[in-house]
Amino acid sequence: MKNNLLALALMGLLSVGQAAASEPVTGNPDHEALLSSADPRQAANKRLVYDFWREVFEGGHLELADKYLAESYIQHNPRVPTGRAGFVEFFGKVTRPKPIESRVRTPIVSIIAEGELVLLSFVREYPDAREPGKSYTSTWFDLFRVRDGRIVEHWDAATRP
Repeated sequence: MKNNLLALALMGLLSVGQAAASEPVTGNPDHEALLSSADPRQAANKRLVYDFWREVFEGGHLELADKYLAESYIQHNPRVPTGRAGFVEFFGKVTRPKPIESRVRTPIVSIIAEGELVLLSFVREYPDAREPGKSYTSTWFDLFRVRDGRIVEHWDAATRP
């Protein structure tokens, strides 16, 4: 049932994008509203993933990875190794620590939680091949599975280089 609800949410988001493809994707400025939930466990899972994104992914503070990622973390992005150690090693080569912001910098469209799953959707800007010099917006999705207060699995739409 959980997977069905998530699939329906994703299909709803995707169908809205198809129906109004010419409309730009915009972020929701009210992050606290996105993080809220009537279910305290869902709110905690949302906060965990949000803070991981803010501190480790955007902030580059890989020394905090053990606070958020299970040692056996499963990675489905074909560019990043599986396991917490693999994550840290990979991102240690491509990022440097920056000041940790109080909010996620990347414009967030939504944060959805269902059971162990937390979905972040972001505004993504791409160059428009049809109109050189112009760009358009779309949506990027990162899906995380949380268990026992740690992120144990991750999916996104990344492809091999």
